[in-house]
Amino acid sequence: MSNLTVTVQAHRATVTLTRAEMRNAFNDEVVAELTQVFTELGQRDDVRAIVLAAEGPAFCAGADLNWMRRMADYSREQNVADAGALANMLRVIYTCPKPTVARVQGDVYAGGMGLVACCDLAVSVDTAGYCLSEVKLGLIPATIGPYVARAMGARAAHRYFLTAERFSAPEAHRIGLVHEVVPAEQLDAKVDELVKALTSAGPAAVKACKQLVQDVAGREIDAALIARTVQGIADIRASAEGKEGVQSFLQKRKPNWLG
Repeated sequence: MSNLTVTVQAHRATVTLTRAEMRNAFNDEVVAELTQVFTELGQRDDVRAIVLAAEGPAFCAGADLNWMRRMADYSREQNVADAGALANMLRVIYTCPKPTVARVQGDVYAGGMGLVACCDLAVSVDTAGYCLSEVKLGLIPATIGPYVARAMGARAAHRYFLTAERFSAPEAHRIGLVHEVVPAEQLDAKVDELVKALTSAGPAAVKACKQLVQDVAGREIDAALIARTVQGIADIRASAEGKEGVQSFLQKRKPNWLG
């Protein structure tokens, strides 16, 4: 990997964007590497949580300028293929079987907003700025739109998609884009706290809970959805992990996934 590093320790994988000099902006290589890494980490039994981090003053500034220059000469068919690769990367992160945490140490612009929104949890430094800047370029936040709109809600999306205003980390927290806002010196401690919570829970249960949220959020609560939830709890209760979790609680001991 030439644009990021990956480390795995104590059931935690950390994926770090290392293009600090380019403000960790996307290009086709970054998209391909992130897609590959999250696909592989999602399949590893020794990984129970993934932290997405970045080096330098910006978390991600959206599209790389050189990439944008190349795109300016693309045909519509080439643009469809290029956008499809980015959309697939976002889907891979969003649907990754492992819980994901965005460690936001700096500014987030355009496509970078999609990275934050695709993660299950997001912790931001209080000095970070956020912006959906696409309309200033005559573009739209299309591929990231489904994830960002889900994260911040339709009402906030109407404002920030349309105005391209820069907004603060506290505002990102208020509208639900990020879950925690902390001073820089507390960023790692808060991320560690959340990762500890994720890796202390039953791995299969965490995976099923992530899928549950994606299945039920915003859906009509009809007979089919209710039936799906009934099947879901029945399946997990009957599973080896479910039985072990209940028995360990009743016997006042640690479950086997904690060693």
